[in-house]
Amino acid sequence: MIWIGIVLLSAAVLLPSLTIFRRAGVRDERDSALMLHRAQLVELDRDRQDGLIAETEHAGAALEIQRRLLASDAARPRASGQRIPAPVLAVALLLIPASATGLYLLCGHPSLPAQPLAPRLAALHAQDRRDETLLTQLRAGLARMAPDDPNRFQGYLLLGQAEAARGHYADAASAWRAATAIQFIPEVAARAAEAQTLADGHVSPESAVLFRRALDAAPADAPWRMAAEQRIAESEHQ
Repeated sequence: MIWIGIVLLSAAVLLPSLTIFRRAGVRDERDSALMLHRAQLVELDRDRQDGLIAETEHAGAALEIQRRLLASDAARPRASGQRIPAPVLAVALLLIPASATGLYLLCGHPSLPAQPLAPRLAALHAQDRRDETLLTQLRAGLARMAPDDPNRFQGYLLLGQAEAARGHYADAASAWRAATAIQFIPEVAARAAEAQTLADGHVSPESAVLFRRALDAAPADAPWRMAAEQRIAESEHQ
């Protein structure tokens, strides 16, 4: 079935190019000059009828154009360009789909079965439901932990990473802020401020304060320092 599609697409693409074979030969300079002078005569007659030029001016201009017309008619025909033979054009056109098909055979996999979109969307929805179930269990487990449980910090870190991966930036910011409340780590604080910024669509004053706290406690070579400074600059110009 895929080869039928390739043939049909190639025919649809090359069909406009086949009109080259139906065109007349290249017009030479003599024919072009004759056509131009005849058009000038017609335009000159139209100007006389519209009263744009006087009769004497029309006669003089018409005589000059007729002289050029006779001179062009007596000139020897000379082609203005060399026409490419039709067989050469045909071979060149056929090489296009042949080359494309060859590249596809080298890099593609025509024997692979079709992959409809509906089953893939269903699989994604099922995965989302499984992820939501796991996150619900994680939230419930964190809520049951004692305040001094050392696993709470790692649990909130994991929850924030999972929510951010799903694009739930507000939930990710909430989880990372909970982690910083247990143990303040500058990078985690910067992540929380960035996630809240993505959720709000702008740098809120609270996020700017958290960015500044993260920068004050971060080492000088922190790779995220420049990004945090840019966020602070954005908040000052809002």
